[in-house]
Amino acid sequence: MTEEPKTEKKKCMGKGKAMFAYGIIQLSSNLVSAIALAAIALSFCSIKQESKVFNECVEDVQASGKNSSNAVRFCNGGN
Repeated sequence: MTEEPKTEKKKCMGKGKAMFAYGIIQLSSNLVSAIALAAIALSFCSIKQESKVFNECVEDVQASGKNSSNAVRFCNGGN
């Protein structure tokens, strides 16, 4: 009877190590997700600024007398 609790304790120790490893893996995956979301948020800032510059370019070219499609083509790098 005294040996039964020892075997149960050994089974719990194995589960404890597995749960610890699972916790570390969860924590690291959450960290990776947070870093990825921060990178996405920072890229949205640059896209917003780039679209503002593009819109200003189109407006300037349209003011010089070209139609919308030609203005867009010019601002995209075309002739």
